[in-house]
Amino acid sequence: MGMSTAERQRAYRRRHLRDGADERLSMVVPVQVKRRLERLARHRGVSQRVMLAVALASLEQEILNGMDDTSAFYDSAGGSL
Repeated sequence: MGMSTAERQRAYRRRHLRDGADERLSMVVPVQVKRRLERLARHRGVSQRVMLAVALASLEQEILNGMDDTSAFYDSAGGSL
């Protein structure tokens, strides 16, 4: 007997998590947010995953550049990267 749909999905998800380097993120966002991410990614010629990472890194750097003591930022965010 073959795998059920749920078993195939579970195996697919496991294969795409690389040795603890990745985590799943599942959320529902307003359609305008999704379209914005799609447009930005298409404009940059990257995947939506990469675009999200770039946008978050840019915002983080912008915040850190405006802070005198960055330890408060990392302490409140649950640790440094």
